Amino acid sequence: MRVVDLKIEDVAFGGKGVAREKGKAVFVPYTIEGETVSAEIVREKKQFAEAELVEVKQSSPDRVEPQCPYFGRCGGCAYQHISYEHQLAIKWRQVRDALQRIGKLKDVPMRPIIASPEQYGYRNRITVHAEEGVIGFFRRDSHRLIDIERCPISSDEVNRTLTELRAQPYVRDGHYTLRASATARVFSQTNDAVANILRDLIVDLIPPNQELLIDAYCGSGFFAKALLDKFERVIGIDWDRFAIATAKENATEKETYIAGDVETELKKVGVVHPNRPASANDAQGGQLRSIAATTLIVDPPAPGLSANVRKAIVGLTPTTLIYVSCNPPTLARDLRDLQNNFTIESVTPLDMFPQTAEIEVVVHLRTKSPAI
Repeated sequence: MRVVDLKIEDVAFGGKGVAREKGKAVFVPYTIEGETVSAEIVREKKQFAEAELVEVKQSSPDRVEPQCPYFGRCGGCAYQHISYEHQLAIKWRQVRDALQRIGKLKDVPMRPIIASPEQYGYRNRITVHAEEGVIGFFRRDSHRLIDIERCPISSDEVNRTLTELRAQPYVRDGHYTLRASATARVFSQTNDAVANILRDLIVDLIPPNQELLIDAYCGSGFFAKALLDKFERVIGIDWDRFAIATAKENATEKETYIAGDVETELKKVGVVHPNRPASANDAQGGQLRSIAATTLIVDPPAPGLSANVRKAIVGLTPTTLIYVSCNPPTLARDLRDLQNNFTIESVTPLDMFPQTAEIEVVVHLRTKSPAI
């Protein structure tokens, strides 16, 4: 393999620096734009190459000392070598660039990125793996484990649980999810402080005295329950029946939670004539009914919205659409498909996962045609 000198021009989504050699993009992890580095080419493709950092010859003023002894070997964090302020700037730019390049969106109404109150010690859960006495995380770009005694981005409670696991005389091979508290085993955000900021942001985006909220991919109702005061009726949909059971535990009369497929349930709304008056029986048995002034929240997993779900959203024509994304490229793809029917009011990135390449984004959209 050959070693080359490179000038890092940008940091791509995923965390790798981008340089060019003879016109070909070269991706180098643990670098910052503006730096001059030596790197060893380890994989070469027709359109791009991948390299490993050998030496930083001219460092960025935003380069800092990582706090984790495993950084660079563990596959979890990508940005511990970058000052937190610059991490935020990189992530904001990555969201904007994805929406422009993949989404073909112009004049994106970007808001400032919302920082995490804690840059380390924020994770309320982690999943570690055990194999032949080794307990930890997978190495970067590998299925081999690296033994981890403590994770600096995890809370003290989680690290105590890790210590207790490691202290056991025998740990069976497998995966172990370690939590800060014995909460319900349903999906929830791993950064409590930013999750609460995200929830409050969505509450602020929606005016009072609304009629129907449909919360798709609702989990245990994190957003829906925070918005009860603003809606006459709230319907949550999620495939996870355990999460739906949790949402139902303290549900009020105005709440209906359905364990089912989002596409199927949204289509049930869309096929009903929107001028039909609302009644108390509209959502019984999973038969959803559409009424005027519908607000739709979607918070899909990383693959984003399927083509059929996007079609169902267009058919539903909600007055307000709130899209919560953990993956800017799939968000950009989906917005490209939705932009003929919706106007983007604002795009707000949030740093749910400091030190990592992950980004959370909230997009506020309004229908281009008035509700019928």
